[in-house]
Amino acid sequence: MKRLLLPALLTILVILVPTAVAEPTTLTVRVLSYQAKFIGTTMGGARITISDAETGEVLATGITRGGTGNTEKIMTFEGHRHWSPVADDSAASFTAELDLERPRLLRIEARGPLAQRQAEMTASATQWVLPGHDITGGDGFLLVLRGFVVDVMGPAAHLMLEGTPQTIEVTANVTMMCGCPLSPEGLWDSQGYEIEMRVLRNGEPLATVPMSYQGTHSHFGASYEASQPGIYEFQVTAWDPASGNVGIDSTTVIVRP
Repeated sequence: MKRLLLPALLTILVILVPTAVAEPTTLTVRVLSYQAKFIGTTMGGARITISDAETGEVLATGITRGGTGNTEKIMTFEGHRHWSPVADDSAASFTAELDLERPRLLRIEARGPLAQRQAEMTASATQWVLPGHDITGGDGFLLVLRGFVVDVMGPAAHLMLEGTPQTIEVTANVTMMCGCPLSPEGLWDSQGYEIEMRVLRNGEPLATVPMSYQGTHSHFGASYEASQPGIYEFQVTAWDPASGNVGIDSTTVIVRP
C-alpha cells in the first residue's frame, strides 16, 4: 500500500508547489547624441540590444525610430532640474515587451548611427529590472553616444590622378551624431570645434590643414598640393576641445608619375 501511495503523494506535491509566472514588462530605450538630440530615423537609428547581464541571453533587439526630439526642451537648460526628462513624443525610441519571471540584471546596449557606419559608436549600461515594473516614464532607459559624424564627400576613395603637382580638394560633411548641423554661431557652433585634414603619403604624416566652413550647414573643405607621386590618405577629424568629443573619416588618392 505504501508503494502505491508514494507516487500519488509526489504528484500532489508537484502540483501544489508554486511555479514562477512571467509578467509582461515594458522597456523603452532612447539614445541621445552627446551634447545634442536624439538619434532616430533620419540617421538610420541606433541598434538596441537587451540581454541578461549574467547569462548573455538576448531578450530583445531593435532599432530606435522617430524624430530627434524637441530642440528647445533638450538644448535649453535654464529652469530645468538636472534630472528633468528631455524626451517627448517626437523623440526616437525602441520599446521592448519582455516576459520576466524574476528580477533580472539587464544590459542595454546601443550602437549607431546606422546610416553612417564610419561614425558608429557603442554605449551600454546595466540595471536591475523587476517583473511587471515598466521603464517607460520620462526619458525611459537613456543611453548617450559620443562623437561627431564625419563623412568625407570628396574625393572618392582610390581616385587615381596622373602627374604632379596635383591640387586635391577635400570636402566633408560634419554633424552631431543625431545629424544636427554645424554652422558658425549656430546652436552647434562650428567656430568652437577644430575641423582639420591630416595628410599622409605612403603612410607617413606630411601636414595638418585646417578645413573652412563652405557656406552650407555642416560642409567644410580644404585643398592640398601633392608635389610627389604616392598614395595619399586624407584623414578628416572633428574635435571639440571643450568636451573631448571626436569624429573621423578618411579617403585616399593615388598620384601617379
